[in-house]
Amino acid sequence: MGSPKLHSMSRRGFCLCCLGGAAFAATGGWLSPRQAYAEARGLVSLIKDSAATSPIKTYKLRNNISVLEGSGGNIAVLTGSDGKLLVDAGIGVSQPRLSKALSELGNEPIKHLINTHWHFDHADGNEWLHKAGANIIAHENTRKHLSVVQRVEDWDYNFLALPANAVPAQVFSKDHHLKVNGASIALKYYGPAHTDGDISVMFTEANVLHAGDTYWNNIYPFIDYSTGGSINGMIAASDANLAMANNETIIIPGHGKPVSNKAELQDFRDMLVAIRDNVGNLKKQGKTRDETVAAKPTAAFDARWGQFLVDPGYFTRLVYEGV
Repeated sequence: MGSPKLHSMSRRGFCLCCLGGAAFAATGGWLSPRQAYAEARGLVSLIKDSAATSPIKTYKLRNNISVLEGSGGNIAVLTGSDGKLLVDAGIGVSQPRLSKALSELGNEPIKHLINTHWHFDHADGNEWLHKAGANIIAHENTRKHLSVVQRVEDWDYNFLALPANAVPAQVFSKDHHLKVNGASIALKYYGPAHTDGDISVMFTEANVLHAGDTYWNNIYPFIDYSTGGSINGMIAASDANLAMANNETIIIPGHGKPVSNKAELQDFRDMLVAIRDNVGNLKKQGKTRDETVAAKPTAAFDARWGQFLVDPGYFTRLVYEGV
């Protein structure tokens, strides 16, 4: 089914940035970003359908922190006597498999949920997790987007507001700190990055950082200009993440291989800067968006970063919009 490289990537678990085997089989080949986002309504349904059967893989880290891969964005879990704390909620149809994976980490109840931002592959599971007992925390802009019909122009899709009980009840405007299960947890707001509500979650003593969708591991990221994202904001968020990390930090990206490190994050940041500069120079020369795409300003990075749904041409268009 496809090249070995694509097949191996699809087995990382179902997420927004890859359609995995189901989409590949359904289309007879890899969807181009242009086709994919033009058919976003079908894609969102396909993503949810695939998440309903996608296996959940658990990676145990340290200090009772694990990562669950396979339902939308990568989900961090902290266990302990105060109850389970989750970072991101995945997609709602994954509930049976997520519940099983969570129960295998211990019998503590689910008590806390942090949304790193509003996108459905990170917050669609809010409703069932709240019913299970989770108090939901997020940046105030995340609550704003989840509370109304929210359009994403690049997906040509309108997301409905979540039910009131699935909307974060506890919000903050800048930074926030928690003490749960003996762990000091720092929530940091970036300003506009992937969206205008992105936060990171740092487990201080464990030295584990969940960067949400400000970091996509070995994948060109999507940037949601409809809700305040920008290429410069992504770079600024990468700099902030790097400043919090050292060579021992375990870094959890929003998408891609779920266990990463500072060196890989540095590569991501450097890629963003180089492509931003390449595209910006072409735009200053008066190149149109399509002329800029044709100039292949991402060429030096495509073999590593351009093999998923956000392919080189689509990522170039996203960067062009923001420079």
